[in-house]
Amino acid sequence: MENTFIAFLDRYLDIWRNCSLAEMKRVVARDFQAREVTDGLVSDFGFEESITGWEKGFKFIKENEAQWDVSKVSILQLREGEMLAILSATIIINGISLDTANLFFQTFKEDTLGEWKLARSYIEAGIPSENIKSLALK
Repeated sequence: MENTFIAFLDRYLDIWRNCSLAEMKRVVARDFQAREVTDGLVSDFGFEESITGWEKGFKFIKENEAQWDVSKVSILQLREGEMLAILSATIIINGISLDTANLFFQTFKEDTLGEWKLARSYIEAGIPSENIKSLALK
């Protein structure tokens, strides 16, 4: 299971880096649930809001000729058919990284067809990049 998940996760990160909204829609579960914390403000959202967020983020990247800098921090199995990926993400514009990044705790589940889907996400947004750089894949 872990090997198939690692292959999926690499594909997921390529979808993210390539700003492919159509492919992102296919890997986010319809019953997706998320919580994001930005400057102490908590926001809960589901599939539709998530896709709208991806659409805005991808548009920003394309319009500003920027790129995503997404890194794996840690991966662990929660249960059979359920994996947690801890990821950090920031944006690079004109070769310069933003001063802040987001830390994503993303739970992926294997569906009945054996395909991995993003089921849940907890996001800490706006973390100083220097605080995340000390994290390493374990």
